[in-house]
Amino acid sequence: MNYRLAYFIEAREDISAAKNWYFGQLPGLEVRFAKDVKRAIERLRSTPFSHSIRYKNIRIAHPDVFPYSIHYYIDEDMKRIVIIGVVHSRRDLAFLDERTSR
Repeated sequence: MNYRLAYFIEAREDISAAKNWYFGQLPGLEVRFAKDVKRAIERLRSTPFSHSIRYKNIRIAHPDVFPYSIHYYIDEDMKRIVIIGVVHSRRDLAFLDERTSR
């Protein structure tokens, strides 16, 4: 069963900021980044439970190429996957605590 997707506003901002950074490195790289993240998120729609819970009720998926982590939880009642953040793998994740307390 495919789950619907929902995003925290901050998650969309995470993706936008990363795309801007990659564009600054090499024009066109931001498109490759966006496609890689999109593929990883689309995989979640059909297999949301393929990643184990890592903290609180949050699961983490990874794109194939770029060093980012997609932090999400599953709302089983609403049959949706909620993306709370898309962050670089080396970033301190303490800032996500605020997002997970909602």
